[in-house]
Amino acid sequence: MPGYRVHISGSIVAGLLVLLLLVNIGMYIVEPQQVAVLTVLCVLGALFPDIDTDSKGKRVFYSGMLLLSLALIYFKEFQWAAYLGILAMLPGISAHRGWTHTWWAMLLVPMPMLVLPYYIYGQPFPTLLPYYVAFVTGYFSHLLLDREL
Repeated sequence: MPGYRVHISGSIVAGLLVLLLLVNIGMYIVEPQQVAVLTVLCVLGALFPDIDTDSKGKRVFYSGMLLLSLALIYFKEFQWAAYLGILAMLPGISAHRGWTHTWWAMLLVPMPMLVLPYYIYGQPFPTLLPYYVAFVTGYFSHLLLDREL
């Protein structure tokens, strides 16, 4: 199995290929400040499937969940903090290479990036789609490198 460095490299290559394709066919106009965010999401997508092991991906994921939970509590968004806590526990009930290594998890795990901003702030889906696609692309590269697809 490839290590986290291979997954990071693979996600960056896959992300750049998808970005170039979308720009060349005219489906996306890239804004330079977005490239860093899209790259980070792509890398996080590539690391997510291994959060059910003792890995760097797991430490990054749970550090981010902790910071987000603390921010939600600070802003008195207790209901969202509770939802996030439930989501954070899901990988703990899976065996390695369980549901986190499936095509449907690749599509469902980043779904909150589309749904939550839409319902909380009224953000239109087209403005959120690049972030979803970046995470899915990174996730896809992980599954491809692990020969799960």
